[in-house]
Amino acid sequence: MATVFEDMMTGLDEVESFLAGKKAGYKVSVPAEVDVKVIRKKLNMTQARFSGTFGFSLDAVKHWEGGRRTPEASARAFLTVIARNPNAVITALHPARTRTAALKRSRSTSTRSNKNSR
Repeated sequence: MATVFEDMMTGLDEVESFLAGKKAGYKVSVPAEVDVKVIRKKLNMTQARFSGTFGFSLDAVKHWEGGRRTPEASARAFLTVIARNPNAVITALHPARTRTAALKRSRSTSTRSNKNSR
């Protein structure tokens, strides 16, 4: 089994080859297993909210968590991104919701500022 350093060096060699035009593609390492329930619980979401927020079917989430199905490679990659940076995914998938939340925060901040200045 390769060490973390060896994995990093291999990755850097692949990037260097790609940038030099020696390699035509880029290979992504997708985890073989992803614990959907742990990711969802960490976000304090119900199965319904998790599926709705990130675009999965509710049945898929239930089956993944119940061990009846395994997420495909693309879903595992997406779930890995969700686990590492859920806010980036939410911002990308729900820009209107993110803008609305930002507006509410700025309004509440300006309202507090106005009250404090009186």
